[in-house]
Amino acid sequence: MGETDRPVADGTWDEHYRDERDAAFLYRALAAVDEERRPLFEKLAAVEDRHARRWEELFQQAERPLPAYSTALRTRILALMARTFGPSTVLPLMLAEEGREVQAYLGMARRSAHRSTHQAAIDIAAESAVHARELSEVMGREGEPWHAGGAAGMLRSVVYGFNDGLTANFGLVAGVVGADVAPHIVVITGIAGAFADALSMGSSGYLAAKSEAEVQAHQIEMERNEMRLMPDLEEEELALIYEAKGLPADRARETARTMMKDPAQALNAMVREELNIHPAELEPLKDGIVTGSATAVGAFIPIAPFLVMDHGLAVWVSLAISMLAHFGIGAARSLFTGRGVWASGRDMFIVGFGVAAVGYLIGELITR
Repeated sequence: MGETDRPVADGTWDEHYRDERDAAFLYRALAAVDEERRPLFEKLAAVEDRHARRWEELFQQAERPLPAYSTALRTRILALMARTFGPSTVLPLMLAEEGREVQAYLGMARRSAHRSTHQAAIDIAAESAVHARELSEVMGREGEPWHAGGAAGMLRSVVYGFNDGLTANFGLVAGVVGADVAPHIVVITGIAGAFADALSMGSSGYLAAKSEAEVQAHQIEMERNEMRLMPDLEEEELALIYEAKGLPADRARETARTMMKDPAQALNAMVREELNIHPAELEPLKDGIVTGSATAVGAFIPIAPFLVMDHGLAVWVSLAISMLAHFGIGAARSLFTGRGVWASGRDMFIVGFGVAAVGYLIGELITR
């Protein structure tokens, strides 16, 4: 495609434009509550404004109207979290978002045949990487800056553990209620199910994190041996990686050559860039404890009303609070998935109701 040709918009343009506007809103929200780091957040907001204007230029070149924009509910929730609990609660999520943005724009640059679109994607990806490094420094992080860890990893384990415990035990309780067993059987079954699910999820989280750490250690050792045995090939691979990220070919080769003079630094770069291995977000034991505890809390919700209420009333209260919890945990998952709060909450509501309905019907059919 010639440079004078019109760029062709695809389905991601609207999303990218809205993401830039949302990011500017969120950085300004952080600036408003963090006096010490206000200059940094205001600078980042101004850069996001520049990205949005870059998109406006691309839309104009493509002769396509700008999409309608209003601040996303997810963005407003993150801003509320920052105001209520402090900026540190949302910085890991923003760091992860900057990382996704870097990868998305690099992919867009590789796919785009139009010069201005390609250059815009490269420029925004580079500035997003700088954002991530600055946020990483603010958080005192080391390693690849655009990968969230620590608080984000713990929060993710909490959300998904809670979700599993709630859904699984809600279905179990609904099943025994459908079987029309004695009230104390419902309580015993629910409590036993909560403990079993918590232990299962906790041990699974521990083993999964431990296995991942072992696989990563093996891959790193293989990469170390390759760099020792085939240094020229590894240097060429590293140069290609930097070139793909936007460096000119000669600058990429020079950077790779300099990196290879320090084996430890070169190995760290190859581990991050080629293997895409980053520091673990949680230690295996900690991950198991966090996941198991969150699962137990979620699993306790459906059974709690049966401990303090008459059986008939407890059935309806359990249904009500469990469905509300399903919607809430679905909304919380949107912080990681990027989906809309309402859509994510609605989907979890439907899933929770479906699990309960199936469990109830199975319990009733068995007794028949």
